[in-house]
Amino acid sequence: MRRNTCKLFALLLLGSLGAAAQVIAPVELKDPTMRNLQEKYMDDLKAVGQEILTIGFTYPFYLSRKLDIDEQQQKTADQHSIRFDHFNGKTVLAITGNYYAAYSAEKLNGEQRARETFLNLIMPILKAAVPRFQNNRSVQGYALEISHHVLGKVMDVSMERPENLVVFLPQNAALKLLSGKDESARQAALLEGQVLLNAAPITVWLNGQGPQLALNEPPGDASIRADASPTAVGAEIVPTGDGMGQPGTTVGPSVPRPLKSNEPSAATGPPRDTSPEALNSLQAANTEVLATILKELDPQAHFVPCAPPSFVSFRQGVYLELSMTTALSTSASGSRYKLAAFAFDEHIAHLIRPVLAYFKEEPKFDGIGLSTTIHMPSKTAATNASEAVEFFFPFFALRCYGRYDCTGQQLIDAGSVLINGERVSLDLQIAEATPNR
Repeated sequence: MRRNTCKLFALLLLGSLGAAAQVIAPVELKDPTMRNLQEKYMDDLKAVGQEILTIGFTYPFYLSRKLDIDEQQQKTADQHSIRFDHFNGKTVLAITGNYYAAYSAEKLNGEQRARETFLNLIMPILKAAVPRFQNNRSVQGYALEISHHVLGKVMDVSMERPENLVVFLPQNAALKLLSGKDESARQAALLEGQVLLNAAPITVWLNGQGPQLALNEPPGDASIRADASPTAVGAEIVPTGDGMGQPGTTVGPSVPRPLKSNEPSAATGPPRDTSPEALNSLQAANTEVLATILKELDPQAHFVPCAPPSFVSFRQGVYLELSMTTALSTSASGSRYKLAAFAFDEHIAHLIRPVLAYFKEEPKFDGIGLSTTIHMPSKTAATNASEAVEFFFPFFALRCYGRYDCTGQQLIDAGSVLINGERVSLDLQIAEATPNR
């Protein structure tokens, strides 16, 4: 009996030491505010560390101050990682670590690899950390930086390289993510945060769909663009302006890459029935609501009389397409991209919430397509030219925008934009700031 008691005490002691080994000591933090928070909430931080130690991850995971180091070296390296820090001007609970999952670059592109690490590693860590600090007004968000590995070939020579994933979620977004009753709610919460892969912004789609994941692009285009100078293995994590650690090399600024393909998303569940019979059935089932939309929204939408609302097949999904006209002022003249951006900001964006109000219940289709023909009133009949612009938005992104949780740019990034029948990438700020030629 006494021997068993001693064993139990020893196990508890080891567990306590293990948890403490995951938390950075307050004296090591240079910022006095962060140091005070670290001291004040040390017990909570240790509890988070203890819970992370008990999670059964798919592949080995170690909390660490250094990223991109060999697993054997990691086993004896400093594993103090959990701390308070600054990110995007907010006070966050920051966690860094090495995840020894190695993804095939031929089978998974950058966004897909990020999704795997997010679901299998970051989500469980958030479930351990967020409940401890959800009511703590000092904690404004959560920032996790994780290194995983990519298997690929360079000139027919097999190689393995590290890839660094950063996920930042404001406090409210983290709570919505963990409490979301369905995938759409969780996706909307994730869109409120920021995801970086090798310092380049990306979008993680929880269901494996979405415009970014549909590309299935060659491995060279996904995440290596921020790796012109590969980070040395074992590079020390040094503080940046936002407080989060980055490898001890300089990474230049980067922007989200434009969509390069119009391939349909690979559905993870049963495919949507897009047959003519299914479309006709939806049309018949929604006759009354479509008539109401036409009657009540026409003054602001300017629907095309000869093109009534109809259900169409688009990228393996079914969308309700609404056709309208947009009249822009002469100040909006410019390239087709500039016209499309102004059409969205001055017309299309104002219709989204009114249209959503007619579909409060979960609809049996995937989203809404808002198609408009842009006219410039100053042009004479002889020289009059128009641009046809189509915006296709999935419901989860529409509802995120409808709740004011997403920006118009995030909505556009989550959907598809076509100008005169060709799919394009549209950045609102860049397009609208472009001078007329």
